Amino acid sequence: MGVAVQSRINGELGVRLGDGLAAAVISFGVGLLLLMVLLPATRSGRRGLAALRGALASGALRPWQCLGGACGALLVFTQGATVGTLGVAAFTVAVVAGQSGSSLAVDRAGIGPGGRQSVTGTRLAGAVLTVVAVLLAVGGRGLEPETLGLIALPLIAGIGVAWQQAVNGWVRVASGSTLTATGVNFAVGTSVLLIAFAVSLVVRGVPSGSLPTEPWLYLGGLVGVSFIAVAAAVVRLIGVLVLGLATIAGQVIGAVLLDVVLPTAASQPGPRTFLGALLTLVAVAVATLGGRLRRLAGRRRSR
Repeated sequence: MGVAVQSRINGELGVRLGDGLAAAVISFGVGLLLLMVLLPATRSGRRGLAALRGALASGALRPWQCLGGACGALLVFTQGATVGTLGVAAFTVAVVAGQSGSSLAVDRAGIGPGGRQSVTGTRLAGAVLTVVAVLLAVGGRGLEPETLGLIALPLIAGIGVAWQQAVNGWVRVASGSTLTATGVNFAVGTSVLLIAFAVSLVVRGVPSGSLPTEPWLYLGGLVGVSFIAVAAAVVRLIGVLVLGLATIAGQVIGAVLLDVVLPTAASQPGPRTFLGALLTLVAVAVATLGGRLRRLAGRRRSR
C-alpha cells in the first residue's frame, strides 16, 4: 500500500513542478540522502559495502546486476508524469500488468537469486488476467494517442520492476546487507535521473512550476527506501513472481482507496476502474493459490 501512497505523492509533486522528471529526481534524491547517512553509520552498512566490493572484484556479482535502480528510476518518473492524469488506480493496474508478465519471464529464466521457477498454468492465468484487468480499467478513457501513451509508460515501468527486484536480490545476497542493496539501487537510479534531467534542462529549459512548501510532498523517496529494502530481503526466499503478486494486492487496494478518498482533479475512478482492480486481485489469488492447492492435493494423494 505504501507504493500507492508513493505514486500519489510523486504524481502530485510532478503536477506542482510541471515536470515529472524533476519530481523523480527529488524523490530518488531524498531517499539517497537518507541512505548516505545510514550506510556509513551502521555496522551492517559498512560490512555490506566491503562485501559488495569483494563480490564485484571476484566476479561473484556482475556489474549489470547492480543496475536495478535504473528501472526504479523509470517507475518513479512515470509516477510523476502520469498519475496526475490517470489516477493512482489506473496507474497501478497498468504497472501490475507489465510486472506480472515480466515476473513470469524473470522467474523462468532464473535471473533472481531464487533460481529457475517453472511457468505453471495458474501463474500464466494470473498474468493474463492482469492484462485483461488493465484493458478493462482504462477502456472507458478512450483510445486517444495521448491516453495510450500515458498508459504505455507504467506498463513499460512494470516490466522493469520484475527485473529490478531480481537483480537487487543478487546484490542483497552478495553484500549480505539489505541496506547496501537498497543504497546501490538508489545510487544508480539517482545517477540515471540526474543525467536525464540535465539533458531535459538543455532541451526544454527549467520546469515551469515551483517547489511546493508542503513537507509531505518530499516523502516519496522514504517510502521507496522501505519498499526496495523489503523486496531485496525477501525475493530470494519467495521468488520474483510471488513477491510481485504479494505487493500488487496491497498496491491495488491502496490505489483504489486513495482515488476514492482523495481523487485527483484530472481523474476520478469509475466502474471500469473498480472492476479492473477487482480482477487484478482475482489474478493474484489464481497465481499464488493455484500452486499451493496442487501441492496440498498431491500430499493428500500420497498419503
